[in-house]
Amino acid sequence: MQENDSAIKEAPKGTVPEVLGASLMLGLTSFGGPIAHLGYFREEYVNRRKWLDEKSYADLVALCQFLPGPASSQVGISIGIMRAGLLGGIASWIGFTLPSAIALMLFALVLRGYDLGNAGWLHGLMIVAVAVVTQAVWGMARSLAPDRIRGTVAIVTAIITLLWPSAYGQLFIIVLAGLFGGLFLPKDNVPERPKIAFGISKRTAIVSWCLFLGLLIGLPLLRQVSQSDWLAIFDSFYRVGSLVFGGGHVVLPMIQAEVVPPGWVTDSQFLAGYGAVQAVPGPLFTFSAYLGAVMNGWSGALVALLAMFLPSFLLVIGSLPFWDVIRNRPNFQSILKGINAAVVGILLAALYNPVWTSAIHNPYDFSLAIAAFGLLMLWKLPPWVVVLFSAVAGEIVSMFN
Repeated sequence: MQENDSAIKEAPKGTVPEVLGASLMLGLTSFGGPIAHLGYFREEYVNRRKWLDEKSYADLVALCQFLPGPASSQVGISIGIMRAGLLGGIASWIGFTLPSAIALMLFALVLRGYDLGNAGWLHGLMIVAVAVVTQAVWGMARSLAPDRIRGTVAIVTAIITLLWPSAYGQLFIIVLAGLFGGLFLPKDNVPERPKIAFGISKRTAIVSWCLFLGLLIGLPLLRQVSQSDWLAIFDSFYRVGSLVFGGGHVVLPMIQAEVVPPGWVTDSQFLAGYGAVQAVPGPLFTFSAYLGAVMNGWSGALVALLAMFLPSFLLVIGSLPFWDVIRNRPNFQSILKGINAAVVGILLAALYNPVWTSAIHNPYDFSLAIAAFGLLMLWKLPPWVVVLFSAVAGEIVSMFN
């Protein structure tokens, strides 16, 4: 163990451009969603570049799965910090996020210039979201709610989410599920893990936590006082980035509750963008760039994107120095089990509303959704291929309606 720690601490540090180059290559090629991203990261950073060892990488993944927000982006930020300090973390995020963010901004700006009320290809993008979210529910349920108790937590969460469709309702059930997990789910023995040196002081971590909580509490209050549209957008996306456990597709219901009811984005625009996200590499949270661009062009995209990912930076910086203590406590593992089961339920509710209710209107739509699901699950085609197929098929299906 001591040899391992020493090797990590004495490993030569890299440069910010080096981190940016490596992460940009991943941002251009990492298709397939959060789980696939972690596989790409492992191959690039552990096997090829050898910036960290297998155990250290597993520790980072465990930490980022525990935190709310996009786990794959947080792993990338953490590795960037390990390699080149805080600027390395920023460079890692920019490289991994920029390609998909720019692509989705352009897609949104193109959509704003056309009347797409009856566009068949756009409806095809909405339908493919049904297949993608169904695949996510299936995979997450098998790993995060595999037994009777956690399956029940997921089902109860789905019911409450459908009957109480608000961001606050989701936050309440997540907290409740975590408490239930800590009290009633079994405590597993946690083996000792090797320490990891990140070069972040505990004082910096505490400041980061204070800033994170201060913004989470203060932004809604400022929003009520100022009535600023920009502040409202920043607050909504910051809150989603702060409170979405499970990352990836789980962002769908929470962000929909923030942007559709106020009239910022229509249901059709929302689901079209969500379908388009499946066709680009990089993190699914760049969906925020699309939504911001629909609302307010380039400036809206930038505000929404920064607000969505800012919590990830603050949480990672605030947690890295304390992770060695937290991860060895069985109670935290039980709390996490309860939260993860609730995440499955939230995503299950989203599969019905808004995904299913907005996209499936007749047997043609359902047939296309089944075909897309089969291509994803049985034939294992890349998501971007299935998205293109669904857009073309949607245009054909529209001719029969």
